Amino acid sequence: MNFSYTDEQEAIRDAVRQACTAFPEAYWLQKDDSGDFPHDFYAAMAKDGWLGLAIPEEYGGSGLGVTEAALMMQTVAESGACMTGCATFHINVFGLNPVVVFGNAEQKQRMLPPMVRGEVKSCFGVTEPNTGLNTTQLKTRAVRRGDRYVVHGQKVWISTAQVADKILLLARTTPLEDVKSHSDGLSLFYTDLDRSKVDVRLIEKMGRKAVDSNELFIDGLEIPVEDRIGEEGRGFKYIMHGMNPERVLLAAEAIGIGRAALRKATDYANERVVFDRPIGKNQGIQHPLAQNWMELEAANLMAMKAAWLYDHGRDCGAEANAAKYLGAEAGFHACERAILTHGGFGYAREYHVERYLREVMIARIAPVSRELILSYIAERVLGLPKSY
Repeated sequence: MNFSYTDEQEAIRDAVRQACTAFPEAYWLQKDDSGDFPHDFYAAMAKDGWLGLAIPEEYGGSGLGVTEAALMMQTVAESGACMTGCATFHINVFGLNPVVVFGNAEQKQRMLPPMVRGEVKSCFGVTEPNTGLNTTQLKTRAVRRGDRYVVHGQKVWISTAQVADKILLLARTTPLEDVKSHSDGLSLFYTDLDRSKVDVRLIEKMGRKAVDSNELFIDGLEIPVEDRIGEEGRGFKYIMHGMNPERVLLAAEAIGIGRAALRKATDYANERVVFDRPIGKNQGIQHPLAQNWMELEAANLMAMKAAWLYDHGRDCGAEANAAKYLGAEAGFHACERAILTHGGFGYAREYHVERYLREVMIARIAPVSRELILSYIAERVLGLPKSY
């Protein structure tokens, strides 16, 4: 076992940390107030080549693994950018993995380089209002007519759709009643987000205001056949290929937020004097912060293990799910404790920790719930009967 990062991985962390210094916490607080998309941050990440970190070199990327991507996103989150900074280009890191793995040569050459260069923004269209995490029950239909598919349906919780040029869309091409398995008959497309056929409606939400979430109402969107990724009807299997990396990235990001919160809480505990002594001298303050550190470090070990397994072509389903669960919980606990350590000031926006808490909640909810992860571990690892 080797728990040390390589020189290249350390260089990535240092370079990303340096890039983030141009976007201090005051920048992210202002974005949280205004709700404006961080276009300049996105452009800076693209200019430095971070958007294509995990994309093969022949398409303009760096050809690195999920481990390096996780370290990059964790460093962004830890800078105080939190989920807002990460979600600005999250889909660039993992979202087009189905194109990398299952796209043909023409598609890879056409679709990947513009994304790597930051010339286009994309969104990920899977979730629907009435299906939730039961993805095989998607209702959005794509009907082939000649050399095109015509799509009708709804999507919800679609990030960055307000600013996106493209959409990675999962839709049913074969009716559910006509397939042998519920996972069959779904097809994946990467195509233009034609706003004359897609009504994008903003969802006002608790946190991460600068990176929009939306409902999509699709009415007659036409998709050229050449924008279909892989075979018709196999889209569910294609998106599943990217689920484990996504879980690892979410875990790393939540841990990054937790570390930022712990740093804030520790600094405040050292500086805040009550009853003629710094509050950090009190074990009632010390012990919970020490526990937060241990939880974050343990979660990070699981996240890095899952990333290593994926990068070496090994099964990592249990580890990726466990990392997402542990990272989200550890990050949440650290953010909660940071507010409590600050006392009343923890409720004040200028101290940032309340923003951390609002943003880390995303990792507890998406892209899969804590309860489904527990069910997965119970069934797939412990061999217990399926509960739903």
